[in-house]
Amino acid sequence: MPAVTVLAAPMVPAAFKAADVNYGAIAPMLIVVAGALIGVLVEAFAPRRARHTAQVALALVTLVAAFVVLVAVSTDAANRGGTLAQAVIIDGPALFLQGAILLMSVLGILTMAEKFGGQGSDAFTPMGAAVPGSPHEAAALRAGLATSEVFPLTLFAVVGMMLFPAAGDLLTMFVALEVLSLPLYLMCGLARRRRLLSQEASLKYFLLGAFSSAFFLFGAALLYGYAGSIYIADIATAVSGASANLEGLLLPGVVFVLVGLLFKVGAVPFHSWTPDVYQGAPTPVTGFMAACTKVAAFGAILRIVYVGIEANRWDWRGGVIAVAALTMVVGAVLSVTQTDVKRLLAYSSIAHAGFILVAVLSFDRTGVAGTLFYLVAYGFMTIAGFAIVSMVRQGGSEASHLSQWAGLGRNHPVVAGVFAFLLLAFAGIPLTSGFTAKFAAFSPAVAFGGTSGVALVVIGVLCSVITAFVYVRLIVLMYFTEAPAGEAVVAESASAYTTIAITVGTLVTLVLGVLPSQVLDLAERSSQFLLK
Repeated sequence: MPAVTVLAAPMVPAAFKAADVNYGAIAPMLIVVAGALIGVLVEAFAPRRARHTAQVALALVTLVAAFVVLVAVSTDAANRGGTLAQAVIIDGPALFLQGAILLMSVLGILTMAEKFGGQGSDAFTPMGAAVPGSPHEAAALRAGLATSEVFPLTLFAVVGMMLFPAAGDLLTMFVALEVLSLPLYLMCGLARRRRLLSQEASLKYFLLGAFSSAFFLFGAALLYGYAGSIYIADIATAVSGASANLEGLLLPGVVFVLVGLLFKVGAVPFHSWTPDVYQGAPTPVTGFMAACTKVAAFGAILRIVYVGIEANRWDWRGGVIAVAALTMVVGAVLSVTQTDVKRLLAYSSIAHAGFILVAVLSFDRTGVAGTLFYLVAYGFMTIAGFAIVSMVRQGGSEASHLSQWAGLGRNHPVVAGVFAFLLLAFAGIPLTSGFTAKFAAFSPAVAFGGTSGVALVVIGVLCSVITAFVYVRLIVLMYFTEAPAGEAVVAESASAYTTIAITVGTLVTLVLGVLPSQVLDLAERSSQFLLK
């Protein structure tokens, strides 16, 4: 009789085992999720005239409550470590960055809520589906419609931002990436003015973001093939005991994952979306995105490079060093050529991403602390800066061209003075948080980065000088240039929402420049990663 091959039945676990969940550790994220879902119900059932106020109040209460719970969680050691089957890791960097995201999101919500005397949020179109300039859009304006759904969308984005730096595996990190990105794709296309430019920005962000997500997912698949696991701790173990048979999967996987993450921070050569999206998006969304997305993305980069692939860094470090140098040079040099204030700040954001990468590449705990401090300092000054940009108008529209800012210092000295102070902070002038942040980022690179670290710091200092010229040129334009006759720029009278956001952002910028020790110490204490 012919031989018969008997196939063994696949191994099936005897019983399903539910993952252990530390609800205290993830309570801040659960609160934000609950607030976002309630916001969806408010949008569906609340009276139209009451939605804006209800959504703003709900978003602010949700974020403040989540921050209070986060502070309580951070004081209890039982809430540290992995949960949800190690898919989420709550450690010092995760808690620090989540707290920063929540505080910056409060300021972002305040700037989005500004009406400037209108019926709904000034920055957002009354109906996103209406064709710009169409009778449909005009009817929506007459009906008093308001795009109040931006507030629950913002909360959903915040959930992804909080999960991104705390992800313990690549699949969770990918889900967080999509959760934070999808609401932003929508919000970028909802600008009230320059609607076609806004819709173009939304489409560009979506298409290029989809490419970056594909790179990340392909890299995650390669790393899974290499390590046999998607968990970052398991990947670290596999890298430390490298197998020659699968070594060819490691470097391509690392490169593709880093491409997906570097896209989100706007690093060169993955930066092409940044100026177009920053220019076309509603200005409050630009500020929120520039601050909070950068915090979340750099948190994910830190976890990947310091926990997952640190043992293999000599294979890919040179490429990231080149990216950091290019990012600083391109961001600084191209900012000189810009004539639109939002595009100028976009290239400034690119340069700052390069400065932060200098700290990341030091591969020391002090580099993590410097990165954490820099993200906080940059985030608060950015939200305040874009809030002022949203106030400055000429002919009813935002004064986007630099020439339109001429004479602002004479007509509105307080607004111009605050903006000038923030520009000096972007330049890294002493007694501002920008100077302290650059010192905190560059010092570890000099101490632990070797020759390449010193070279990056030299490039960073030279690029800081170039960007300083750009910022000083705008300050001179505001104070020492006369506006053409009949074309004076106007700063709108802001409500308490925008006033609070600008005041808090400016005070944080000042305090972190004069008395930074408390936040520096907190960043140092929060700089230790946990494997699981």
